[in-house]
Amino acid sequence: MLKYKADLKTILFLSMTASMLFIQWNFGFHIAAYIFSLYLAVTVAVIAHNHNHVPMWKSKFLNNVTDYWITLFYGFPIFAWTPTHNKNHHKFNNRDGDYTITYRVSEKNNIFTLLSYPTISSYFQQNPIVVYLKFLYANKRAKFFISIFQYVTLGLFIIIALMIDWQKAILYVIIPQQFALFSVLIFNYIQHVHADEESDYNHSRNFVSPATNFLLFNNGFHTIHHFRASIHWSEIPEAHKTIDHLIEPHLKERGFWPYIIKAYIIAPFNKSFRTKSMRLERISKQKEVKSS
Repeated sequence: MLKYKADLKTILFLSMTASMLFIQWNFGFHIAAYIFSLYLAVTVAVIAHNHNHVPMWKSKFLNNVTDYWITLFYGFPIFAWTPTHNKNHHKFNNRDGDYTITYRVSEKNNIFTLLSYPTISSYFQQNPIVVYLKFLYANKRAKFFISIFQYVTLGLFIIIALMIDWQKAILYVIIPQQFALFSVLIFNYIQHVHADEESDYNHSRNFVSPATNFLLFNNGFHTIHHFRASIHWSEIPEAHKTIDHLIEPHLKERGFWPYIIKAYIIAPFNKSFRTKSMRLERISKQKEVKSS
């Protein structure tokens, strides 16, 4: 029933996410278990992205059921990826018109722009979601109700959890959901900030560490994803090899955390670790050519 056997890993991780909620809810808080559950919440965000591009099942019914499953742990209806990501981000790719543009407020790349980006980006993504729902209501009524029911299912899940035990609901349901939503926007920011949105091969930052990509379903390879958005996550490393030599070396980082430490913790005290905006460099060169 699965399109790709590799998605057995996806099912395993979704099952572990649900299991960790059950375990923690019934057996109490443990710091190691909680950290692991937050990591699993991040993988749910990645899975939401992957399933949105390449639905896991050959069966439409099973794909719809999986949409609801992911929605519960992702913390937002998964249909929203279509208007904000598929139809927008992949069309504009951090250029003007992209709801998730990284330089909307500032051209800088620091801890403040990083941490403020998810809230700002989320705000600008709400209107296209409403517009998309109106389109579905007018043109694809069945899909509209499937999408709306994702809101209903998520809302009931949270309300019931709060009614049973509001403290556990906040700790084991709502915080992991928000962590998932926050993390996926952080990923988008660091993958595009200070890259050159007009370049064919240098519009994204890649994280090539095998460990990072094992833990995040090959989500570190971002340039190739924009070239071939329909490719399954398990096939991305091989596809990346075909364009790896065309990407600027500084846009090929090893791991996620080494980059975070370097760019946002060490960089304020050591200029050599700061990222340089390829976008601003391009704009500056263009101005020089026009003035000459």
